[in-house]
Formats: sequence, C-alpha cells, structure tokens
Amino acid sequence: MNSYVNMGIGALLGTVFVLMSVSIASEGLFHSEVPEKPGFEIAAAEPTEGGEPAADAAPAMVPIADLMATADAARGEALFKKCASCHSTEKGGGNKVGPNLYGVVGRPIAHLADFSYSGAMKEFSQGGKEVWSFDHLNHFLLAPKKYIKGTAMGFAGDKKDQERADIIAFLNSKSDAPLPAPAK
Repeated sequence: MNSYVNMGIGALLGTVFVLMSVSIASEGLFHSEVPEKPGFEIAAAEPTEGGEPAADAAPAMVPIADLMATADAARGEALFKKCASCHSTEKGGGNKVGPNLYGVVGRPIAHLADFSYSGAMKEFSQGGKEVWSFDHLNHFLLAPKKYIKGTAMGFAGDKKDQERADIIAFLNSKSDAPLPAPAK
C-alpha cells in the first residue's frame, strides 16, 4: 500500500479516537441528572381516535349577570387607571390612543366619528348594529385580540372575572344614563 494512504487512514483513525476520548471525558465531568420535577412542563393535547388532537375546552365563562351583581364601580375606577393611559372617560373628553369611553356601555361599537377604528373593529360593529353590551365588554376585556381578531388594542386582557366586572361597572357609571345591570 502507498505510504500516503496509510498516513491518511492513520490520521483519520487518530482523529476519531481523540474525539471519542474527549466526548467520553466531558460527559463524565459535566453529566447532569434529570430533575425530579420539571421546571416548566409543556402539556400537549392527547390525540383522539380520529387522530386529531383533543381540543382544549375553554373554561366556561361566569355569566355577566352573576358578575355584575357583585361589581363595584369604585374598585373599577382604581383598576381603570391602567386603561387611562390610552382611554379617557370624561364627558366631552378627547380621544387618546384609544377612543373616549364616556357612555360606552350600550352605545354602538366603533361609532365615534373623530376616532380611526381598526378595520376589524369596524367589521365587528356591522355598521353600528352591534352595541357594547355588558356581555360584549366582558368578552372583549378578557382577551381583546381573540374576541375581535385584528383589533389594534394592545391590551392583553384581564383574566380575573371580578376585575372585569368592576371595570365594566365603572364604565357604566361614566354615562348620562347608566344602564341597569343585567338580570340573573
């Protein structure tokens, strides 16, 4: 055999030997045990018989009438402070990044002429046929981008039922003619 071929094969085998030795040594030095409890568990939907993953059933929402029965406008005013950077609630007050919310409960959705609503909000309003009912506000405040896909509202939502009800009670109080709370 040619001596260059022998040297090439020897170099290849020597390199493989060195790499394997380093790999085995580093595994021994830096071995990590599996934790008893995972730090973050990823839950995946189990496939059903049809091969499709089982849809996670959304938790049933508490009816808005039940929430409004215990709602407190004073607590809602305190909670609304996080909304006040984008929305005004003063009668005759101007719009900010978001529209003025004075009298919002019961008024048509996307109806203020001096505010530029997103296309998704205009479409959702069905030309002013839809109004901001207690139920619409509850769903919207829970997850704005899920309820009206494409809305420009940057708020992620409020997952706490009572907080949403309190905010809605506050918004309802900011009106010339507040609506009665929905009946149970």
